[in-house]
Amino acid sequence: MTHVEDELASQPECWERAASQAPRFLKALPAPGERVAIVGCGTSYFMAQAAAALREGAGQGETDAFAASEFPHGRRYDRVVALTRSGTTTEVLDLLARLRDGTRTTAITADPDTPVMTAADDLAVLDFADERSVVQTRFATTALTLLRAHLGLHPGTAVTDARTALTEPVPEGLVECGQFTFLGRGWTVGLANEAGLKMREAALAWAEAYPAMEYRHGPISVSTAGTATWMFGDAPDGLPEQVRGTGASWIAGHLDPLAELVRAQRLAVAVAAARGLDPDRPRHLTRSVILAP
Repeated sequence: MTHVEDELASQPECWERAASQAPRFLKALPAPGERVAIVGCGTSYFMAQAAAALREGAGQGETDAFAASEFPHGRRYDRVVALTRSGTTTEVLDLLARLRDGTRTTAITADPDTPVMTAADDLAVLDFADERSVVQTRFATTALTLLRAHLGLHPGTAVTDARTALTEPVPEGLVECGQFTFLGRGWTVGLANEAGLKMREAALAWAEAYPAMEYRHGPISVSTAGTATWMFGDAPDGLPEQVRGTGASWIAGHLDPLAELVRAQRLAVAVAAARGLDPDRPRHLTRSVILAP
């Protein structure tokens, strides 16, 4: 078993632990009414997109998501939350240093022995969700679970659905597909983006992601026999039929959307195995991007 397979299989237990610890991090996480930005790089950026949409949708306050390198420094926020598994990513550390003494910052990280521990004002350490694999799975979903629980939006069905996602077969015929599209709405757009990234990282697959209503505005032109379109959450009316009409496979999400991401992670590993790839060692990638000064 690869590290990534072992780590993605532990997600239900990690989610339970993160949800139970949410009250412990109450002062470190955004308070209702605060104007908040959530930042990250790669997978963490896509989790930031999901968390920002959830928080603002819940009426907790204006919430934006940015890649750490694209943070708008002319805009005022009460708090900036940085998601960083390694605690060493250059863009995140540079941003936190620039915000020092001007904006309250929080880091959600997996490693308690890294520079981010002194770079941020407040901390939420999820060391039990740390990973050996380059490809992120459990830390990302555990950090999002912590934020969902903090918002009162972690449903009891999420963990049960995650266990289902780990045991049910990958949808038939998907491993052989040549192209994958993931769709979301609202907070699940970030999850769709992350699913596409997992396919590219682990399996070197042609994978894209879009807001579901945007799929008709051009991207559906790639749909054909041998491609797959996977929906996170409820699909727009008529879209499943339209996609099937192209000859493509339509995969309807039937679990909690975060558990659907677990299914997509498993698909990425399965496609990697079918192509003779090691998902623990994706080409050109490292666990953390650390840039020379």
